[in-house]
Amino acid sequence: MGFDGTDGGHPLPLTRSITIERIQTRVNNQIRISPLRVIGPDGTQYGVITVEDALNRAREAGLDLVEVAPNERPPVCRIMDFGKYKYEKNKKSGQKTHQTKTKEIRLRPKTGDHDVETKVRQAIGFLKHKDKVMVTVMFRGREMAHVDEGRRVMEHVINDLAEYSKLEQPPLQQGKKIIATLAPK
Repeated sequence: MGFDGTDGGHPLPLTRSITIERIQTRVNNQIRISPLRVIGPDGTQYGVITVEDALNRAREAGLDLVEVAPNERPPVCRIMDFGKYKYEKNKKSGQKTHQTKTKEIRLRPKTGDHDVETKVRQAIGFLKHKDKVMVTVMFRGREMAHVDEGRRVMEHVINDLAEYSKLEQPPLQQGKKIIATLAPK
């Protein structure tokens, strides 16, 4: 074995003890610290009482004694249905947030009016779904001599989408493209 902790060119695996701290809610008999500040199922304050007294009150109500603020002195416990509490907590954490995407619609200066209307309808769908829309007018070859025609198409699209969006980036020419970005209202 070498001085660097290797054995024949193969490094030895480093073992580390990693403690994973899980926040766990204590319930009923798991609560050991006495006295406790106890809140009733309807939100009434029972004040600072012993663990035994709090457990008796929870049993009488047919509910659980749940530690809601363990770091306070004295710890705060609530009399509630723990299963329902856990269900609601999981339900809140599972809510999905919409990830905004940027969708692109590509046009050309000679794109027909009906085709532009179709692209605008697509863009309206994207904006209603809370996605950004990047409108691109592309030029090829001799079309670069008629940039004003491309700007006219771009202005037409922006005007059609005005009630569904706000202009995030105004139309800018970048090489052979004119690009504008619209964000949903």
